[in-house]
Amino acid sequence: MAREIRTVGVVGLGTMGAGIVEVFARNGLEVIAVERDDAAGERGRAHLSASTGRAIERGKLTQEQADELLGRITVTTSLSDLAPCALVVEAIPESLEAKAQVFAEVDKVVAEDAILASNTSSLSVTELAVRTTRPGKVVGMHFFNPAPVQKLVEVVRTVVTEPDVISDVQAFAASLGKVPVVIGDRAGFIANALLFGYLNHAAKMYAERYASREDLDAGMRYGCGYPMGPLALLDLIGLDTAYEILETMYRESRNLMHAPNPVFKQMITAGLLGRKTGRGFYTYSAPHSSTVVADGETPASAVPADVTLREVRRVGVVGTGTMASGIVEVFAKAGYDVVVRGRSESKVEGSIALVKKSQDKAVARGKATEADRDAVLGRITGTTALEDMADVDLVVEAVAEELDVKRAMFGALDEICKPGAILATTTSSLPVVECAAATRRPGDVIGMHFFNPAPVMKLVEVVSTIGTDRSVAATILDVCQKLKKVPVSCGDRAGFIVNALLFPYLNDAVKMLEAHYATADDIDAAMKTGCALPMGPFELLDVVGLDVSLAIERSLYSEFRQSGFAPAPLLEHLVTAGRLGRKTGHGFRDYTSR
Repeated sequence: MAREIRTVGVVGLGTMGAGIVEVFARNGLEVIAVERDDAAGERGRAHLSASTGRAIERGKLTQEQADELLGRITVTTSLSDLAPCALVVEAIPESLEAKAQVFAEVDKVVAEDAILASNTSSLSVTELAVRTTRPGKVVGMHFFNPAPVQKLVEVVRTVVTEPDVISDVQAFAASLGKVPVVIGDRAGFIANALLFGYLNHAAKMYAERYASREDLDAGMRYGCGYPMGPLALLDLIGLDTAYEILETMYRESRNLMHAPNPVFKQMITAGLLGRKTGRGFYTYSAPHSSTVVADGETPASAVPADVTLREVRRVGVVGTGTMASGIVEVFAKAGYDVVVRGRSESKVEGSIALVKKSQDKAVARGKATEADRDAVLGRITGTTALEDMADVDLVVEAVAEELDVKRAMFGALDEICKPGAILATTTSSLPVVECAAATRRPGDVIGMHFFNPAPVMKLVEVVSTIGTDRSVAATILDVCQKLKKVPVSCGDRAGFIVNALLFPYLNDAVKMLEAHYATADDIDAAMKTGCALPMGPFELLDVVGLDVSLAIERSLYSEFRQSGFAPAPLLEHLVTAGRLGRKTGHGFRDYTSR
């Protein structure tokens, strides 16, 4: 018979603890909250008052409801006051010894069948359990910040946790309106284990000056739809907290992807901990503020002021696939005259028909007039002759993602295009410098990686090789702005910004599934609910295509040679079996229709 949990305890009234207390009190539970002294207790009360005050301002609570909520909370400095609690959640800072001491003391106070839970995000729940006389009744109950808003709760079982305890805690979390996922006891659990490898990799990119902090963050926001960029998120979490979580994960996994980048230690030593100190990767208007202010690293503008830009009026697009057609539409909508070249008349007509179809939809939705549509289509000229690229100012190559094909195309364009014309490739994974090496004008060659669908996605990765002329890079940044896109600058290496950060995370998710640590559904739920990502990793892999994902992961592994980048065997096996995702009807999940 399931336990009835009506009175709960929370030890620790910091930001996280106060949030957990509020969750319990909102659901009609009596809450006994314990802090180390009266001053800390008052700070906890202030957290609760501020949070409920914001809820009143936003119309989420009435004053009467807030008063009732706060009336259900008792704040004390004595652990012995937890005696009536059926469940006690520990939410003090991430110190194993401090948490173990709290558990040992609470163990002596509460009833024999009371459950002890830790809100730890990275420490071993098993280590805490064995410090008590009731290891079978100890679990992890990892809430996410802010607890009143975030739905995910990771319920962590150890090898000795009693099954009824897990089922009772799972049901209890669900009764709070949360989404509980049950997992085993390992560093980082689901969400942090996947999230912090990604955050660490972003910090490494920043430390290596591969891309600016603004471009790294914009890449993931506009390229993947993430609510925050990785460096802004690290500032929110706190660099000291992130360092401790990564250290804990690395001690257990010995995976270099989890070894904290030295930039963390340097910034922590300098007192740059993120929002809470007013400065981290970014500078804030005050400690605990979310308002970013300009500092020495803030770029004056996306386009350098000290470079003479090249004139771009007429644009050529080589290719007629979905991506090429989208790029044609983007340029034509921005007022450029566009020449689209295909291998046959039918392919050229098909490409222009795709643009017309997209523009017709815009008219039907009221986003464009018929005159706008006709003007866009009037700027597009089709051809099967590559020689018609002779008078364009910019050529965008969007042919098959095969290096030999691209090199041959760039060699031909080099012969045809006028001096000073910019030659751009839309490759997402191949070396741009290989295309440049096929020409006698490597300084005029650049990567211009649009995201699919090009008319919708805001991001363009502007990829300079070691030989790209500064005027070319600056001109493409200016063109992207005229296209109403968000350009980000980066160097020519595998994955650029977005794929280099995204695909190791996806690969880690596959390895987690492969190890039977959690189900695909639970992993997807954890990342969508706990990290507010638009799609879970397995949903995204099935959309992208497992064959495409495998090719990108192989290119990353080939370039960086880190074991953490090696494609998961499960992914290799699924591709070999022809389970490529939605396009074949079968991937990590089965689909009723393609």
